[in-house]
Amino acid sequence: MRHLWSFLAGLVVAPVTWVLITLGQDGSGSTIDRWVEIKASSTANLIEPAVYLGVAGILLGLLGTLRFSPLGALVAGLLLVTPYVGMFIAPFTVRDWIPDGWKALGDPLPLRQPVENGTLFLIGVLLLMAAFSAQRWRRWPASPAEAELTSADKPAENTFALSDWPPSGARNEQDTTPPT
Repeated sequence: MRHLWSFLAGLVVAPVTWVLITLGQDGSGSTIDRWVEIKASSTANLIEPAVYLGVAGILLGLLGTLRFSPLGALVAGLLLVTPYVGMFIAPFTVRDWIPDGWKALGDPLPLRQPVENGTLFLIGVLLLMAAFSAQRWRRWPASPAEAELTSADKPAENTFALSDWPPSGARNEQDTTPPT
């Protein structure tokens, strides 16, 4: 069941990440281009693109590092690598398959940008490497069952009371010599 949920997470995270990376890259690029054009900057303009990129990073980080199943990282990695690999085979066909002119949250959504600059390929390869880590395919160790204490394992009971101390004058220490 853990592999099924991880698989579904990979199917959802890959396209959501693609959109978030596109919004972040396009927002950052257009903001910085505008700063250069007007020769002034306001770092508050970078908050929105940074949030998009940060959320994409969190989603990818969770998918790539959580140890419940590597199948999600494998699926998302393959989905993100595929468009760039397709550019080697039929670049114009792949480019035409990627939608153009969409908008998300009022911002332009140039989905071709992360494919053309290689960002999706880089992230996809990182996820594939995370999926092929040998540690991720192993089950979590089961917690050891609580061992029942036997009579030999029970701690000794201290039954002394504060009045059980020897009187102060009866000190007999063998290791010390009497004062002379």
